[in-house]
Amino acid sequence: MADSTPTDAEAACFEAGIKFGSLYHQFAGTPVSPESAASLETAIEESIENQPHCAGVTVEIQREELEAELAESSADYTELTGRFLEVEIVVDYEGREVVTRMAMEDGYPLMKLESVRDTT
Repeated sequence: MADSTPTDAEAACFEAGIKFGSLYHQFAGTPVSPESAASLETAIEESIENQPHCAGVTVEIQREELEAELAESSADYTELTGRFLEVEIVVDYEGREVVTRMAMEDGYPLMKLESVRDTT
């Protein structure tokens, strides 16, 4: 098998994967409450946007799921997990824009590639 250089689109997809891995594993377990959800969303977005080639991050902490979790608990907060998150990450690498999303699917937080397009 001959070696080949990754295409710009492949490199952009790789960059998106790095950002999702960082986001999920950096913030999973963070204490979160309905009162702190908005500031945590902003902190996650701004943290991931610092990474190279990141054109945008949108994080939504699902308040209804968070409140349902807390209704069954004596605590005022819980830990952040994928089931509370909906995320979109946009990467722009060498004229290729990659849009990725994470959302719950069949009880599991799935990260998937939504689109790849040429922006040149």
